[in-house]
Amino acid sequence: MTTAYDTSVYDNTSAYDAPVVLDRREGPYGEVVLRRHGELLQIIANGCFLMDTSDGRSERLLVDAARDALDSRPETGVLPDVLIGGLGVGFSLAHAAADPRWGRITVVEREPAIVEWHRSGPLSALSAAALADPRTDIVKTDLVAFVNETCATFDALCLDIDNGPDWTVTDSNETLYSQAGLASCARVLRPGGVLAVWSAQPSPEFERTLWNAGFQQVRTEEIPVARGVPDVVHLAVRPG
Repeated sequence: MTTAYDTSVYDNTSAYDAPVVLDRREGPYGEVVLRRHGELLQIIANGCFLMDTSDGRSERLLVDAARDALDSRPETGVLPDVLIGGLGVGFSLAHAAADPRWGRITVVEREPAIVEWHRSGPLSALSAAALADPRTDIVKTDLVAFVNETCATFDALCLDIDNGPDWTVTDSNETLYSQAGLASCARVLRPGGVLAVWSAQPSPEFERTLWNAGFQQVRTEEIPVARGVPDVVHLAVRPG
């Protein structure tokens, strides 16, 4: 069944003093909400703000930082494949698809509602071109399960499914940032592959866990924000 959205509600020319709910769903992991606040589209999961369409700078840096780190590897003549954890508002996917230096682009998203909002709802304006790109594949499943079960491997893994290692959307995601969970992330990376993890704040403890999980070249890049502490991208490389 296709959901009919009231375009007058999510028209970018409209402005509202208070958020307006466009869609509310009970998903496999709880409630997910798409709402508009002024010109911004926002995704809320179980009452926790995830992201909005206000900027996208940090999501783009997440993808670029992974791609730039791959440039230090010996040239193979084969375009690198990237696995993106979390579709969100689509900034990471759209930015990856706009870069011809990427090969296969696989996005894992566990919430069917978010995928639908991109395919036929208000978020389609941001992601339509990327979804139509033949390199793009959307996998509707939980990322933790995917990295534990898939036989596929990638050159880069970009994670943006939580507000960071220390602030997860659901308790089940906490395992992903443990030493065992990071070992699963390393398993889907090819030798020399790059793990990039978005976070709303720096996490020295997570950096230590990355080292303990066997990653190398662990570092943190800051993304300035208008207010508060910078967003960051944690980067690490699977040994060759």
